[in-house]
Amino acid sequence: MASLIPGFENDIFISYRQKDNKHDGWISEFVNKLKGELESTFKEEICVYFDINQHDGLLETHDVDASLKNKLKCLVFIPIISRTYCDPKSFAWEHEFKFFIEQASKDQFGLKVHLPNGNIASRVLPVRIHDLDAVDLKLCESVLEGVVRGVEFIYKEPGVNRPLRSNEDNPLDNLNHTIYRNQINKVANAIREVITGLKPGSFDYLAERAEVMSSKVLRDIQEKSIAVLPFADMSPEKDQDYFCAGMAEEIINTIAHNENLKVIARTSAFAFKDMHEDVREIGKRLGVETLLEGSVRKAGNRIRITAQLIKVDDGSHIWSEHYDREINDVFAIQDEISLAIMDNLKVKLLGEKNKPITKLHSENREAYNLYLKGTYYWQKLSAEGYRKAAECFRQALQKDPDYAFAYIGLSYVTGYSTAWGNLPPNEGFPKINEYRNMVLEMDKDLAEVHAIQAGLNVYFYRKWKEAELNFKQALQINPNAAQIHLDYSNFLTFTGRHEEAILEAKRAQSLDPLSIYINTYTGFAFDYAGQYDRAIDEYTTTFEINPNYFITHYHLGRAYFGKGMIKESIVEYEKAVDLSDGTPLPLAVLACSYYLIGQKDKGDRIFDSLKKRSEIEYIPATTIFLIHKVRGEEEKALDWLRKACDDHDTLLPWFRAHPLLVPEGSSYMKLLKEAGLDY
Repeated sequence: MASLIPGFENDIFISYRQKDNKHDGWISEFVNKLKGELESTFKEEICVYFDINQHDGLLETHDVDASLKNKLKCLVFIPIISRTYCDPKSFAWEHEFKFFIEQASKDQFGLKVHLPNGNIASRVLPVRIHDLDAVDLKLCESVLEGVVRGVEFIYKEPGVNRPLRSNEDNPLDNLNHTIYRNQINKVANAIREVITGLKPGSFDYLAERAEVMSSKVLRDIQEKSIAVLPFADMSPEKDQDYFCAGMAEEIINTIAHNENLKVIARTSAFAFKDMHEDVREIGKRLGVETLLEGSVRKAGNRIRITAQLIKVDDGSHIWSEHYDREINDVFAIQDEISLAIMDNLKVKLLGEKNKPITKLHSENREAYNLYLKGTYYWQKLSAEGYRKAAECFRQALQKDPDYAFAYIGLSYVTGYSTAWGNLPPNEGFPKINEYRNMVLEMDKDLAEVHAIQAGLNVYFYRKWKEAELNFKQALQINPNAAQIHLDYSNFLTFTGRHEEAILEAKRAQSLDPLSIYINTYTGFAFDYAGQYDRAIDEYTTTFEINPNYFITHYHLGRAYFGKGMIKESIVEYEKAVDLSDGTPLPLAVLACSYYLIGQKDKGDRIFDSLKKRSEIEYIPATTIFLIHKVRGEEEKALDWLRKACDDHDTLLPWFRAHPLLVPEGSSYMKLLKEAGLDY
């Protein structure tokens, strides 16, 4: 029997020392009485794990550590605290008590449960059967990081310190005056309170806590925040668009490395190009205190550049300046003026002097234009878009072989193509590694170098600790990199740290509020945390930016499915398929949905088409696995999942993280963990 909440092995785990049950079976009786009380406390069946002896559940030939690691994925942990339990040399203390606390602290709920009434409860519910020596009590509290609170089953008389018994102990003789039956009831009610607080839909504390935390973070950086708008081309010939975009982008890329300043990403800032909206409205939509806007006017051989820093709340000018130059080397002028503007920005906003400027883009005009064209296609997030983007980046490198950002662009579109395009990961990821090494030779201090390495460690090498270190290094270099914050959020989701994932996604969203990709995957962070209503809100709000983005429809369908709204989910899956130009994953999920509602013919048609395509193009093995799984063909599903592991299928971490796709304890999960997807 599975836990009430997907992704957990048991509802309750009972931890104890064998010697406390050896002679009179006190703990066995307690567990049986508790199970009976739970039947009258919960409408649902409650799954309780209790290893009565070494031959019950875990045999001497079994790997006890590995077996218990899964079984300890539970909602409530009950340690039977005795005079022998508090022993660092014991298995129960080290591998059950301490391990659960470490594991639960990192899972989607955390160790502390925020209850609907505003109180906080712990998922560790001690049952005490002895008064403890001071040294043991202190040891126990050091692990719990607080007072040992729980339910006592202690019988006390002068000179007596033993467990309370169910039938033979008179409450009037006991100094505690406790009744065994009532204590059992207290344990059951405490369990009910904790599980009710954890069940999806009962209390959205995870979203609320993340919202509070993210609001605090955003408030802290809101006071020093800026969006750099694309400079306007005021030239009579209107031929300086490239120079205008380059000015703004150089400024964004350089000041973004300052951790004390919130800098809006290019995607969102450039969304207002040629829109002539009021600066106060732009600032409000981007969530910043200040805006930098400017213009470029070229006449003959001279150019005038103006820049002004504007306070959003009242539209007043904090600073303005103009620069007149003769056009000899446009890139030298761009560097000079960018540096002068950034000097003023840092003095006005941060009270700092400028550090030396790092040139991030090519001085070859054609190469830079090809790079911008590549980023345009990249943002379409489709197989065809990735193909065109990669071609633009390659052409840019032909014009300028030392163009680091063109290699970075190639790295990203190659990675996305393995999931949403038709590029085999075993072919794509070695190329990404080559591109990263090229960038590393040019500039080892670019944040993107570390972010790309993080992606390689997550999706190809499956080195989780190294990946997290890479993400942290990248964000230390560029704390305003919205895409890297989002990639780190996805990593945290994969590893079950949902509260942190939501916080990182909200940070990315604040830095690039008009990015449809970032807004969609902010919803994803809530979705995988089981916060389906919050996820649906994020997805539907994203449609205000672009209602025709297939990935948003795909994820919205999944959130509806998580809530049991099958018809609504199918509508969204069908939209995702219509908009995605044959992308395999939406097709596979739609086929699965048809099978689940009994429309086998529709499911078969999609399945047959994917199998035929797989003979002539790359189709992620995970998509075929998923269909076989839903069809109940376990052996075939395992074969395809094994192939996905061999292929380094990019979708595997996403599947592994979702309890409905790959449940804990299943043969599928075992295979994934053997392949290195074990966090």
